[in-house]
Amino acid sequence: MRIEIFGTESLGVRGLSCMVEVNDRRILIDPGIALGYSRYGLLPHPFQVAVGRSIRKRIISAAANATDVVISHYHGDHIPLVDANPYQLKIGGITDLLRGTRFWVKGLNGLSLKMKNRAESLANVLNRNLENAEGKCDGSISFSRPVPHGEANSFLGEVMMTRIEDEGNVFVHASDIQLLSRKPVSQILKYHPDIVFVSGPPLYLHRLSSEKRRAAWRNAVALSREVDTLILDHHIIRFDEGLAWLKRVSSKTGKRVLCAADFMKRPRLLLEAWRKELYREMPVPENWHRDYERGKADLEPYKEWRGNKA
Repeated sequence: MRIEIFGTESLGVRGLSCMVEVNDRRILIDPGIALGYSRYGLLPHPFQVAVGRSIRKRIISAAANATDVVISHYHGDHIPLVDANPYQLKIGGITDLLRGTRFWVKGLNGLSLKMKNRAESLANVLNRNLENAEGKCDGSISFSRPVPHGEANSFLGEVMMTRIEDEGNVFVHASDIQLLSRKPVSQILKYHPDIVFVSGPPLYLHRLSSEKRRAAWRNAVALSREVDTLILDHHIIRFDEGLAWLKRVSSKTGKRVLCAADFMKRPRLLLEAWRKELYREMPVPENWHRDYERGKADLEPYKEWRGNKA
């Protein structure tokens, strides 16, 4: 089994995209990308835009070779979009690459009207029916029934988790469960995984209650105790303190708890958290984003920061 993580917060963008190769299958999961459109009142810094463009290229390259595509839910940082903004991945650019690819997608039940419309638009552009994969199994791949996107019964709806097995090794992709509900964590443990790639809790949100913070901690510890490698990223890495939280979980359990950048042996680029520093160290002309949206902005001066290259 070979796992390659393309884009998530420790790698500089929003998302939870990866490719898992088992035997003759190349399974692309959640091939989307986004940049927080406004963070601290600031639009994405051009260095983050450059990093995002580089990651989009990797996702597109993976799409060209994928045998299977999995969509856990329909948020804009997890799927290619018909109505993508300049910092996301447009489906139109990869439609031809996906003609012969098998799709496994979250069903429409429990989705908001906006998400249903997004799913239908995706099916229309691809000119195919997107089969509900919830609860199904196909060889080495199986999919969960719907589980909460974060808190149970929230407006965010539900997501679908993916289990992949290869020669006795089990990988689980648990998109956006945020460790806030026990249900998906219990399901993951029943899968008996060796490696879990999961969205951690959004601790940067002040509105997240103390009760939910304690629940996320308990769930992270419970997972870490039973899993050889726990990759925690996405929402938890939208602020610097997220890395310290991962370290505390690892210290508590004595097990391997990593962000995606560490797993991939790449530099940590918490660009969502570091947007103020980016603007302070690399000032941005007032009309840069308007020019970028028109295809006129120059990214070359912004392709390196603190020794890190986009």
